[in-house]
Amino acid sequence: MVREMLSQLFERDLTKLKVEIKAYTNETDLWKTAEGISNSGGNLCLHLVGNLKHFVGKTLGNIPYERIREKEFSDKNIQIAVLEKSVDETLDGVLKTLQNLKDSELNSIYQINVFGKEMTTEWFLIHLYGHLSYHLGQINYHRRLLNR
Repeated sequence: MVREMLSQLFERDLTKLKVEIKAYTNETDLWKTAEGISNSGGNLCLHLVGNLKHFVGKTLGNIPYERIREKEFSDKNIQIAVLEKSVDETLDGVLKTLQNLKDSELNSIYQINVFGKEMTTEWFLIHLYGHLSYHLGQINYHRRLLNR
């Protein structure tokens, strides 16, 4: 049950991520920051993709990926079409991984001790969905501030 709900939520919000990225009226605004805002919409998109490709696709789904977290925040001026493709790849990897997870895997301890304490895979997947939702809201707000 949780696997199906998470699949629907990840699909909904990763699709919304693409909509938000495409909604920037000026592609250069995607990479701008403003006073009090340290991350651009583009960098938050790269961060979400890197996070999910690493913690879901690679760790749980054995999908090859090498995460370089620093580049998620330092890369700039990547075309929207390239970001969209990366979001599509992420969505595909997340959905395939969730589809193939067994209940016993969901209830087992997640392979990486991310927060200094053990947690189940199910718990961490719920956390990852919340992380996606949080940054998606930041991207929406960032876009609306710059698209005035």
